[in-house]
Amino acid sequence: MDIDYNEYKLRCELRGHDDDVRGICVCGDENIATSSRDRTIRVWSVDPADKRKFSSSKILLGHTSFVGPLAWIPPTDEYPEGRLVSGSMDTFVFVWNMINGENIQTLKGHQMQVTGVTLDNDDIVSSSVDQTLKRWRNGQLVESWEAHQSPVQAVIKLPSGELVSGSSDTTLKLWKGKTSLRTFAGHTDTVRGLAVMPDLGFLSASHDGSIRLWALSGEVLLEMVGHTSIVYSVDSHASGLIVSGSEDRHAKIWKDGVCVQTLEHPGCVWDAKFLASGDIVTACSDGVVRIWTVRHDLIADQMEIEAYDSQLSQYILSRKKVGGLRLDELPGRDTLTLPGTSDGQTKVVREGDNGVAYVWSMKEQRWDKIGEVVDGPDGVADRPILDGVQYDFVFDVDIGDGEPIRKLPYNRSDNPYDAADKWLLRENLPLAYRQQIVEFILQNSGQKDFNFNPSFRDPFTGANAYVPGQASHTAATPAKSYKHIPKKGMLVFDVAQYDGILKKMTEFNDTLRSDSVNNDKSLTEVEVSRVGAIIKILKDTSHYHSTNFADMDIALLLKVLQAWPPAMMFPATDIVRMLVLHPHGASLLIKHVETNNNDLLLDVIKKVTEDSALPANLLTTVRVLVNLFKNSSFHYWLQTNHSQILDAFSNCYSSPNKNLQLAYSTLLLNYAVLLIEKKDQEGQSQVLSAALQVAEEEAADVDSKFRSLVAIGSLMLEGLVKKIAVDFDVESIAKSAKASKEAKIAEVGADIDLVIRQ
Repeated sequence: MDIDYNEYKLRCELRGHDDDVRGICVCGDENIATSSRDRTIRVWSVDPADKRKFSSSKILLGHTSFVGPLAWIPPTDEYPEGRLVSGSMDTFVFVWNMINGENIQTLKGHQMQVTGVTLDNDDIVSSSVDQTLKRWRNGQLVESWEAHQSPVQAVIKLPSGELVSGSSDTTLKLWKGKTSLRTFAGHTDTVRGLAVMPDLGFLSASHDGSIRLWALSGEVLLEMVGHTSIVYSVDSHASGLIVSGSEDRHAKIWKDGVCVQTLEHPGCVWDAKFLASGDIVTACSDGVVRIWTVRHDLIADQMEIEAYDSQLSQYILSRKKVGGLRLDELPGRDTLTLPGTSDGQTKVVREGDNGVAYVWSMKEQRWDKIGEVVDGPDGVADRPILDGVQYDFVFDVDIGDGEPIRKLPYNRSDNPYDAADKWLLRENLPLAYRQQIVEFILQNSGQKDFNFNPSFRDPFTGANAYVPGQASHTAATPAKSYKHIPKKGMLVFDVAQYDGILKKMTEFNDTLRSDSVNNDKSLTEVEVSRVGAIIKILKDTSHYHSTNFADMDIALLLKVLQAWPPAMMFPATDIVRMLVLHPHGASLLIKHVETNNNDLLLDVIKKVTEDSALPANLLTTVRVLVNLFKNSSFHYWLQTNHSQILDAFSNCYSSPNKNLQLAYSTLLLNYAVLLIEKKDQEGQSQVLSAALQVAEEEAADVDSKFRSLVAIGSLMLEGLVKKIAVDFDVESIAKSAKASKEAKIAEVGADIDLVIRQ
């Protein structure tokens, strides 16, 4: 149909999701499915009472983390309303029956977030951050291949039969089966979205802010530039129109490579799709789905349009800054009724939609108006302010030793030595801190190549400033730019109720003795006595350096873990947890593990995580794994088996047991520290994905969430996955953490936010 492209108006708003709407799928002519960070999928149908509007007809529940890509399978005799395919951060692909909203297939195979799903005849093809494409047929995995050297962010099927994938490595690839036919290079950042452009080729949307139209030959037919931030999605219509959604809050409509209309939103536009009619559906971070139309009989009434305009204005106002200050946070004029405290004191107040500055006159005892505060060129308003003065940087400096956080202002034009000395004097801190402060300034202002000016003189002593490389008697604690990251060293669970453990183990052994079926698995009196001797050694921590275990002690504990029923294992597991903190105990255990080709520990993990896994077993086993990190002899085993271990305990983050949540988060944090040290990017990516799940879990315990956030921040700061984290929308997680009432959550959220912006 011929569309008057420049007259799109709001048709209706679809409200129901509790968090960001991430994906859109058009199901037939007018039905819509949407996915959300709230872990749900909603199906919307035209409201029979009002054709302009849509109502939610189904809510699909089952994913345990945010849901992203969607694909619709048209109706069949068996499924007359079709099926829906969904991919999630939880690593699963689900297939749903659209009649009743039932999950009819769970496709498990990806190791990390599922980023794309598409249909290839009767097959489903999925893409993932684990760098693979997977083909599923009748609920079974039939093909899997590494498609890129970085996360695969999207996949589509072309009418000609080929697949196209887009990746964080900035390239796209054309596939015939598992064979790569061509690599398309041109984008300068992550390729995030793909769409078919009928009769011409396909479209790509990128973090570099552009949209490209490609011919299958590799030629770039069009490049569309206009967004000011990441472009997350792109779609095309039979009319030739293209729509794109971006972090910059805009959905843009393009015709022949030219932007002909911009639809502003009160938040990030995650996805944008055309309906067959030409109407546009947008998914926004404010949790609302919006439909836009050119059909006059379907345009929202004037009251609804005014309400939306008002919502937009309020959103923009809440983000508007005057002189670097948020307008909605400025005090009103009523604060001018209070007298100033010193002559020349300034105050900025809100008057309407503007900020107005006043100065206090001690002589006249009144506030005199200076004038309206306006922003300068782009970027000026974002410069931080300290004590009413704008700077290029205002750093948080942690001197340590229980001292409060200090604010250090700095401009790029300043001499860092001069700035450090003046700041130390003002803060009444010893000049011995000088070099640490200078190095801190240079590192965090991006001026590592600063050249010292030999003509500089200390403003207080007249001497030359201390220069890196010269002798120093500095003994002060280095200044830190982050409060909680990067994490160094391993955490352990080193407290045990030995008497209770021994009592419970003896009780279980008596039960086995009296059981004719399991009698042969029970311990003899001598073996029970030996368990008591093991515990006696573990209790005496002051002599760990000189006490030893017998080889039979380790064999005895492993025998219990292997032979005893799952419901009776946990006391022995708890003993092993403490044993690995004993130097000799750990060295004997690693010998048993290596002798048995790693099978013993992995067999125990498999045993405790099978169906109907008991919380006590999960808790004690995860704690054993956490404590293994304390001894470097286990680091190779832990790194080699990280994928199996993390997969086995992946559901612990949502356990109602707070102790299990904390143990799992500690496992992730220790893994982050280890895999950063080992420079293992694949392992870091899996830990990052798991830690993000914990961070997003609303019911997560404060300490569990804190440790997961520390893992995320450490991986981003010192690991190899900062770009992947940004692709995971870690910024919204940091924003949520910063708003927490829990101080340490807010602080580590600020740490992550700082890493993102560096």
